[in-house]
Amino acid sequence: MILASTASLHPLDWTVLATYMLLVIAMGVFLGRKHRGADEFFLAGRSMPMWAVAISVLATSQSAATFVGGPQQAFDGNLTYFSANLGALLAVVLVAIFFIPAYYRQNVTSVYELIGHHYGATSQRLASGMFIVGRIFASGARLFIVAIPFALIAFGDISTRSMIGAIVIIAAAAAAYTLAGGIRAVIWTDVVQAIVYIACIVFALALVWQKIPLSFSEIIDTLRQAADGDKLTIVDFDLSSTKDLAKPYGFWAVIIGLTLFNLAAFGTDQDLTQRMLTCRSARHGSWSVIIANLIAWPVVFLFLCMGLLLYVYYQQPDVMGAAAVKYQIDDTRKVFLEFILHEMPLGLRGLMLAGLFAAAMSSTDSALNAMASTTVADFYRPLARNRSGDPAAELKVARLAVLFWALVLGAFACFCVFWQKASGHTLIDFALNVMVFAYSGLLAVFCTALFTRRGNAVSVAAALATGFLCVLLLQDFAWKHWAPWFNIDFTLAFPWKMLLATLLSFVVCCLGKRTTQPATVDSPS
Repeated sequence: MILASTASLHPLDWTVLATYMLLVIAMGVFLGRKHRGADEFFLAGRSMPMWAVAISVLATSQSAATFVGGPQQAFDGNLTYFSANLGALLAVVLVAIFFIPAYYRQNVTSVYELIGHHYGATSQRLASGMFIVGRIFASGARLFIVAIPFALIAFGDISTRSMIGAIVIIAAAAAAYTLAGGIRAVIWTDVVQAIVYIACIVFALALVWQKIPLSFSEIIDTLRQAADGDKLTIVDFDLSSTKDLAKPYGFWAVIIGLTLFNLAAFGTDQDLTQRMLTCRSARHGSWSVIIANLIAWPVVFLFLCMGLLLYVYYQQPDVMGAAAVKYQIDDTRKVFLEFILHEMPLGLRGLMLAGLFAAAMSSTDSALNAMASTTVADFYRPLARNRSGDPAAELKVARLAVLFWALVLGAFACFCVFWQKASGHTLIDFALNVMVFAYSGLLAVFCTALFTRRGNAVSVAAALATGFLCVLLLQDFAWKHWAPWFNIDFTLAFPWKMLLATLLSFVVCCLGKRTTQPATVDSPS
C-alpha cells in the first residue's frame, strides 16, 4: 500500500526531542550573558577557535536541505550531487586567498563594508540589501524544507495549515537562542548540532544496512542496474546536447557554475563569512573555510548513501525477499523521515529528529544573526552616527533586528509552501536555485571591487539589479514565455543561470569608472 500518514511519536521520542531543543536554547542564554555590545554579539571578540568555526560553517552550509534533501537526491537520481563538492573546493581556496584577508585588512563587521570602502555608503547599503533579499530567499526556503517533517510529526500531514504552524514553531525556537547568545551561541550550538546530526546519519545507515538482506556486492549490482540508470554515477561529463544543460550537477556545470555559486556563498554571503571573521586572524579564518569544505565531502556522501540504501529498501521488493517493504513512498521528500518514523526504535526516533532539527536550526540561527549584523553595521550605524558609539543601544537594535527578520523569514517560508510545489524541483535544487537571485549580482560587484579598477555607485546598483532580473527571466515560469521567441527549446540548470547572470552583472559593473583608488588584496597572513 502507499503510506499516507506517518506514525505518531511515542512520548519517549517527544521527551528526547523536547529536551534537546531546551538544552540548545539554554546554551544560547548561557553564552550570551557576557555581551558588552554589538561587535561582541556579531564577532565574539574575534576569539573563536578555528576548528569550531569550521564545524559551524559546515553546519550552516549544509542545513536541513542536506538532511532531508540529500537522501531524496540519491533516491530520485544518482550520486552526481556529490561532485558539487569539487566546485565548492575550488571556490573556498579562492575565498581563502583573496576574500578573507581583504575583510580582515578592513576590520569589517559586515563584509559589505568592503563595498562601502570602494564605492561609498550607498553602494554598501545596496549590497547589504541584496544580501538580505537573497538570505530571505535562501533561509526561507530551508525553513520551509524542515517544516515538512515537523508538520508530519506534529500534525500528521503537510497541509498548508500544518506547514505554517511548523514554520512558526521552528522560527521561534531558532530566534530564541540567537536573540540571547549572538554569534558565539550560533557557533558553539552549531558544533553540538553538527555532531548530533552526523552521528544520527551514521546510525541510520547502519540500521538500514542491517535491514537489507543483501551483500555489499549485491547492493552495488542492484544500484548499477536500476531502472532509471546507474545510481552510482558520480561525475557526468556528458554535454553532447542542449538537454544536458538542464543537469545541475554535470561536470562542466560544477566546474564553472557551481564554483561561481560557492565563491558567492563563502565569499560574499554574510551568513557564512561572518563566522570566518570571528577567528583570531585572517590565516585562521581562511583555513576554517577550507577545513569546513574538506569535512563536508564525507558528510554529504553519507547522506547520499542513505538515499541509495533507501532506494533498495523501498523500491526493490523483488530483491528484498522476506524483508520486502509493505508500503511505498508517495512523496520522495519524505523518504528519510518515513524510515525514521517507521523503522527506528523508540527513543532513537526522537534523537534522529533532534538531528534533523539540529540541521535546521544551524542554518536559521546563523541567518538571523547575519541579517541582524548587516542591519546594524550597514544601516543603523551610518544613519545614527550620533548614537553609534553606544554599545548598549546597538545591542538593543541587534536583538530587535533578530526578531524582525525571524518574522520575515517565516513569512517567506510560508510562500515557499506554494512555490516549491509549482517549481517541480527536488528540495536541494529548489534551495540552491533561489539563492542565485542575490548571489550573481553580489559576486559580480565584489569581483569588480577586488580585482579591477572599475565600477562606481551607479554601476554597482545597475549590476545588482541586472543579476536579480537576469535570474528572474531565466526561471522556468518566465523562460517558457520568452525562450520560444528565439527558438530555444531547452531549459537551464541553476549553475548555468548563475554563470550567465554573473557575467552580465560583471560587465555592467565594470562599465562604471571608479572615482577612488581601489584597495589592494592581501594574501593570508
